[in-house]
Amino acid sequence: MRRRDPIVLAERGQGGARADLRALRTLMPYLWPKDSLELRARVVLALVLLLAAKGVNVVVPLFLKGAVDALGVTGAAASVPLGLLLAYGLARVLSQSFGELRDAVFVKVGQRAIRRVALETFRHLHGLSLRFHLDRQTGGLSRAIERGTKSIEFLLNFMLFNILPTLLEILLVCGILWALYDWRFAAVTLVTISAYIAWTLSVTEWRLKFRRAMNQTDAEASTRAIDSLLNYETVKYFGNEAHEAARLDQSLERYEHAAVRSKTTLSMLNVGQGAVISVGLVAVMLMAAQGVVAGTMTIGDFVLVNSYLIQLYLPLNFLGFVYREIKQSLADMEAMFALRDVDPDVVDRPGAPPLDANGGTVAFENVSFGYGPARPILHDVSFTVPAGRTVAIVGASGAGKSTISRLLFRFYDVDGGRVTIDGQDVREVAQASLRAAIGIVPQDTVLFNDTIWYNIAYGRPDAPPEEVERAARLARIHDFVTTLPEGYQTRVGERGLKLSGGEKQRVAIARTILKGPRILLFDEATSALDSHTEKEIQDSLREVSENRTTLVIAHRLSTVVHADQIIVLDSGRIVERGRHTELLAADGRYADMWRRQQESARLRETLEQVSR
Repeated sequence: MRRRDPIVLAERGQGGARADLRALRTLMPYLWPKDSLELRARVVLALVLLLAAKGVNVVVPLFLKGAVDALGVTGAAASVPLGLLLAYGLARVLSQSFGELRDAVFVKVGQRAIRRVALETFRHLHGLSLRFHLDRQTGGLSRAIERGTKSIEFLLNFMLFNILPTLLEILLVCGILWALYDWRFAAVTLVTISAYIAWTLSVTEWRLKFRRAMNQTDAEASTRAIDSLLNYETVKYFGNEAHEAARLDQSLERYEHAAVRSKTTLSMLNVGQGAVISVGLVAVMLMAAQGVVAGTMTIGDFVLVNSYLIQLYLPLNFLGFVYREIKQSLADMEAMFALRDVDPDVVDRPGAPPLDANGGTVAFENVSFGYGPARPILHDVSFTVPAGRTVAIVGASGAGKSTISRLLFRFYDVDGGRVTIDGQDVREVAQASLRAAIGIVPQDTVLFNDTIWYNIAYGRPDAPPEEVERAARLARIHDFVTTLPEGYQTRVGERGLKLSGGEKQRVAIARTILKGPRILLFDEATSALDSHTEKEIQDSLREVSENRTTLVIAHRLSTVVHADQIIVLDSGRIVERGRHTELLAADGRYADMWRRQQESARLRETLEQVSR
């Protein structure tokens, strides 16, 4: 049976009781960390302060009862019960102080748990295979972590320090009422609070569907509005303003209906809660009043039982909201923990040694691979890139060129054959050492939303400034950077959008130069550059590639004419191989591609001349 996506379940607020318990069990070790005596001591002290706060809180009405009884005395014995009133005030202050101290003591435990969970989840996601990330939306993963960590804080604040202590207080109050009076007062109090909780939870559970409908329709309306405004020109081109307004109104109408149902059912919930508490109050007040009339109870006792019920009611006033949020928090936390249960497709074998890349010879030996049974990509591919030499792989889009780079980095394991570096199967060595030996300039360069300096230095974060600048010079980007007002401290924007395609690619080249790997891989490294810049960077790449094993994946054949060997891929199979002149002389697939690209280049030059 196919397991449902935990992130989707969290979006819908559906975790299930078993999943909720599992999430809580997973969280517990973080709240009682075995490696920190300090944090465990804080947990114990927080529980002591919690018990102290509740203990003091339940005796507050007793001081009020004593003061009321003292004020009820007439005659010569009448006096202001100063001590009882001071004790009443002190008890209230102590109850609040113990609660605040509890929060101050426990906050480090909670925040450390959030930090550790978030960090471990983040590391686990980086350890998962490329296949997992290609099948996921990054925004969904980010929301799962963000909501999961926030849910931990909410659960600690409300469930651990609100709901559970309130239940303890209910038991204490019932015990006091039973001890002071008789079992009927305890029974009525317990039944009233139980009925209040049962009514709140049952109605809130029923109301959840209206809240979900509100959330879904609100998200739908927001998405439609933003999508329409982002495509403002298209809307205007086709004169579809009325159509867009009608689409938005459909979502707003559904939200309106869901909001009306939610509000009316909330009123019903509140009326029911008030009715339950009122019935309970009237019942205990009638019993207390009868006791006062019979002389077995005092006016202070009458005030006491009323105070206890009101005192228990106040923290439960938001029970419906808390219950709904706790359920959502448990689902969010389960979604985050479920991510950590995902096993990577590619793992190091136990005790895998580091790669010993002395020369850097790369070999593909009868490699077959596919992204699933229905999508085979490579078929029995064999070639060798001798140490210090340059081999280019060319072919039409979809021929399998970029797949070769992913297999070399071991983002996937081959289905058949093997990939070796200096005779070592990449599946038998540690992945970290494998990737440390290879540098890549990818076709689609994505930069971090940080400075140009940070993005270049990312190739080797501990590199001294002079080496970072040297890499920038070799990549022919230093001169451009110096013309910017903020120089290397210029921020590149999200995914590097403030830079042109060529500028981004030169930053990527500088980053790889700084890494200084034994093996270089250029995946369409100059595809976004103009002819002049491309020639400059090709000269730089040849200088950097000297004495390094280099694998060039290219569509533009003019960039690979100096390669020691050119391999032509077609539908995942090698159809030709040789040097540039040899392949032209063979007049095969490569020669045909060369002629077409030369004709296209001449046509572009003609059009540029005409446009001038």
